[in-house]
Amino acid sequence: MNTRLSWVDEGFADLSVVSQCALLEVPRSTWYYEPVGPDPLDDFLMKRLDRLYTELPFYGVRKMTAVLQAEDLLVGPKRVRRLLREMGLMAIYPKPRLSVPGSPMQRYPYLLRGVAIERPNHVWSTDITYLPMAKGHLYLTAVIDWYSRFVVSWELADTLEAEASLAALDRALERGCPEIFNNDQGSQFTCAAFVNRLLSKGIKVSWDGRGRCLDNVFVERLWRTVKYEEVYLKAYESPKEARTSLAEYFRFYNERRLHQNLNYRTPGDVYGH
Repeated sequence: MNTRLSWVDEGFADLSVVSQCALLEVPRSTWYYEPVGPDPLDDFLMKRLDRLYTELPFYGVRKMTAVLQAEDLLVGPKRVRRLLREMGLMAIYPKPRLSVPGSPMQRYPYLLRGVAIERPNHVWSTDITYLPMAKGHLYLTAVIDWYSRFVVSWELADTLEAEASLAALDRALERGCPEIFNNDQGSQFTCAAFVNRLLSKGIKVSWDGRGRCLDNVFVERLWRTVKYEEVYLKAYESPKEARTSLAEYFRFYNERRLHQNLNYRTPGDVYGH
């Protein structure tokens, strides 16, 4: 519809806007509608909720609302719940029906219970996180190797649609192939396109249990690290700036950042890229 709407010419003398809309099958109200910009308070609250979530991921809607109210912010649980859903953060809370799961024809079990991760490319995992900017926000998807903590690939997008997750997966599979791929039951990762890419490579598919945030603990730790060491120290002015800065950070993370749990080696050294 947006393409057809662009064909409407208000200065065309031979045909009125009403007639043009009728011929193009575009609602006249759409032509006259003036988009409403994002609510500045929503933008502020989302940035604050992101920091709260990163620091206190076990807090639910009621506690997060109480923290905001203690900061003299006039906000109720309905608004907090709506914003958390928009940010894609609700899936971690151990409460039923708060995430937005996919509706796949087939479901896959969690395969990592009691499994010792002993080598690179044994298990990969992926997730999405909200990424604040000076104005607005983006969503960051990453694929990580569990054994080495190596970030195999990452992608930015302005929505929670599956395209960015598929792009990150395709880029990762160009680099290697894990034995098991673990993810939560978000619709981005349970859609047929995502699952079929894994199965076509002979990869075993593992899905987290509902509300079991610790099933994907390595990615959750990555988000904390990225936000405290990079995102919260910057105020990206544009998606281009965010992409450039994150590319530099992930090079540092993979190639130069020492990890205590890796005996003070880098993820790149352990992964052997």
